[in-house]
Amino acid sequence: MDRIVGIDYGRARVGVAVSDPLGIFASPLETVPAKDIIEFLKRYCAGNKVERFVVGYPMNLKGKPSEAAADVDVFLKWLKKQLPEVPVSLEDERFTSVLAQRAMIDGGMKKSERRVKGSVDRISAAIILQSYLDRQNRKV
Repeated sequence: MDRIVGIDYGRARVGVAVSDPLGIFASPLETVPAKDIIEFLKRYCAGNKVERFVVGYPMNLKGKPSEAAADVDVFLKWLKKQLPEVPVSLEDERFTSVLAQRAMIDGGMKKSERRVKGSVDRISAAIILQSYLDRQNRKV
């Protein structure tokens, strides 16, 4: 079955999440240095059938692209050029870092583990992807 890959892009690190084969649940997968993300995604796509990328898009409270959106726009151009066969959807990523922190606390993660910056990125990617999956599954 196909997978959907969620991406929380940042200048330094990129959180990656993946759906289950039925497209119901998102799970954190990896945190990758931003400079290595395209190669990571190429390797992942070579070993798995990927139906779509869902990329978190930074918006401000007024629903307009935030300053960080410019970095994501550059990444999106690069991604579409390097992996043109995989469609890309954008998902509003407002508050995902806050939700990721809350999920780690609620999940009983120790404070020392929560300080690992990559943890927030992976969980944020899963939240972005889960939001997309939930909306798609409501349409069915």
